[in-house]
Amino acid sequence: MKRSEAPARADVVIVGAGHNGLVAAVLLARRGLDVVVLEEKDAVGGAVKTEHPFRQAPGLGVSSGAYLLGLAPPELLREVGVALPLRRRDPHYFLPTTDRRYLLFGSDQAAMKRQFLEFFSQDDWDANSALQAELAALRDDIAPTWLAEPLSIEETAERYVRPALRRTFVALCRGTISDYLARFGWKSDLLKAMYAVTDAFSGLAGGFESPGTGMNFLIHNMCRLPGADGTWMIVEGGMGTISRLFAEKAMAEGATIVTGARVARIEASGGAVSGVLLEDGTRIAAKVVVSNADPYRTRALAGEEAIGASLSARLDALAKDGSTLKVNMALTGLPTFTCLPEDRGQFGPTIHLLPDEDVVMDTLRQAHRDAMSGRLPEFPAIEWYFHTPIDPSLRDASGHHNAALFVQWVPYALAGGETWDQAAPRYVKHLLSICDRFAPGMSDLVLETFTLAPPDIERHFGITKGHIHHIDNSFGFADRVPYRFGLAGLYSCSAGTHPAGSVIGAAGHNAAKAALADLGK
Repeated sequence: MKRSEAPARADVVIVGAGHNGLVAAVLLARRGLDVVVLEEKDAVGGAVKTEHPFRQAPGLGVSSGAYLLGLAPPELLREVGVALPLRRRDPHYFLPTTDRRYLLFGSDQAAMKRQFLEFFSQDDWDANSALQAELAALRDDIAPTWLAEPLSIEETAERYVRPALRRTFVALCRGTISDYLARFGWKSDLLKAMYAVTDAFSGLAGGFESPGTGMNFLIHNMCRLPGADGTWMIVEGGMGTISRLFAEKAMAEGATIVTGARVARIEASGGAVSGVLLEDGTRIAAKVVVSNADPYRTRALAGEEAIGASLSARLDALAKDGSTLKVNMALTGLPTFTCLPEDRGQFGPTIHLLPDEDVVMDTLRQAHRDAMSGRLPEFPAIEWYFHTPIDPSLRDASGHHNAALFVQWVPYALAGGETWDQAAPRYVKHLLSICDRFAPGMSDLVLETFTLAPPDIERHFGITKGHIHHIDNSFGFADRVPYRFGLAGLYSCSAGTHPAGSVIGAAGHNAAKAALADLGK
């Protein structure tokens, strides 16, 4: 839309056209409300975008921020009325080593068991089977909670979780990933580290012994998408497809979306929302404002006095710096893994690069300590993935592939006064040398990189301190940011609200439902 088309008045103003804001727009407009969505960038989507950032391969698409869909409830997608073009990754995990061992996790259970027994042990296979069975039961039990007002963890256990797993659920949500995984009797530290890195540490500043890493682990195992079999999926055309389809549905329901419209202030009168002021001086009157911005930006827009001292103090207690690094890459070809030179589908799944078995725990613990002290880890937790082998529509006319490294545990601010602009080129080269250990010659395939350290994530996507989940997913259920954001008529649909940060959409759904209830609709 043209910037000049911003109206002077609306029933609801939504600040930010990220995926949660767009879900809220669909549901509110569908109820006959006049909804205006204001997006400061030139395109919708927030961190859920397909971008073309490579100068040497301008036609190559990449999901520059969020990169997989896993946690969106199927009930929500049906209610919104959007059918997403999804591609299953089968296999979905690849654990390579620098020798001949590997694991490909997929639907072929017989092949997986053979790999476990050949490369690891019967104890590890039994542990993996027991873990998956328990997670499946917990996933079924708490699924209804994601589209409802959150209760405390203990109340959630009592109301939703089967009696045999209630104590396990509370201990998992409040506790550490080390304690949880230790229950299953793993023999291999490499496998324990893989599960911890994959789900417990993603987007989180915590380490093996950090309380709340169990909550993050549970959240990341809540995939219920049809046909996914508990795994995360690729969206055809990249993650921007999600934002585009949600935006189209919102406009079809009657919502207005205005891009290039930066909100300077959320205004109030008489203790309630009265509208928003844009940076160019335009005012839009509204009795309801739903903010898709992170909670710290929303507080800044509304003012601490308006939202109240109690909520402001709660936000301060939840605040943490972002601790992830994203290295998007354009490649001239696909690498060859030492442990699996032939193509058996290992380029579709998430690839876990971990230190050698005998040092994996000590090395990762040191990596966490380094990052928390402002230093760049020698061997951080790394996920590596390619999307073009599964979704060739992202490739350019020259046949380039995309790839990315998703790195856990880097500092927002580097010790010693060095800036990320100074450190990033050197550190990316080091990370690629780690890739070379598993797939010799990988570095030579890299045509160009588009690197997003935490301060870059903050600038590029507009997220405070570059925290991809807005607040740590170590906080769950009623411990997260409330939908009703202190000031009457002001609601948050940030990733910082229940149920979690990720591409879910439930925050937009639940914030819209709260607003409708307060409006008597």
